[in-house]
Amino acid sequence: MRKEVIQNGVVYYVEEKKIYSVIKRVFDFTAAILFVLLFWWLFAGIALAIKIDDGGPVFYVSERVGIFGREFRFYKFRSMKIGAEDMLESLQDLNEASGELFKIKNDPRVTRVGKFLRKTSLDELPQIFNIIKGDISFVGPRSPLPREVANYTDYSMQRLSVIGGLSCYWQVSGRSQIDFSGMVELDYKYIRERGILTDLKILFLTIPAVIKGDGAY
Repeated sequence: MRKEVIQNGVVYYVEEKKIYSVIKRVFDFTAAILFVLLFWWLFAGIALAIKIDDGGPVFYVSERVGIFGREFRFYKFRSMKIGAEDMLESLQDLNEASGELFKIKNDPRVTRVGKFLRKTSLDELPQIFNIIKGDISFVGPRSPLPREVANYTDYSMQRLSVIGGLSCYWQVSGRSQIDFSGMVELDYKYIRERGILTDLKILFLTIPAVIKGDGAY
């Protein structure tokens, strides 16, 4: 059944799938807890490498926009130099992405360890804690920054009508090689097709996509 949700003056249209939503949440929470228990040593090793590299903070915490425009604190391993946000405006002319995205293939703000973390997507691991909290899921549209959402059209806003995720069609289809409009269309594809089988398909496709590293920078 299709419903309308009004949040901060924005109308979101979403097809209700109650049983799927419950199964998705149970799977997310259980799998995320098991992942942390099994791979705590990987988290510790990455944290140590970041500290040895430049002595700065291990985690990068930013505000992101989730389902129905709700903001939350988003966790990643820090891959950029301290003060990277202050350098953003001076690098706008080098932006290689389109629309509301900002991407530079050889971003001068990225640390030595950060280059490896981004190429292997290991910088994304702390989002496991966002999954445990229920901010995001393993599968769903990528959660944007508030400054990106501020420039969204009504059409783009609808990508926030479902819970965001760690991986999605964009993630397994080339990531940064796809422009903003292409990402939005892939998110609409996911919203239309979402279900247990679709989520499992994307999770399985994520493994070779991460290994290949296409568009990861």
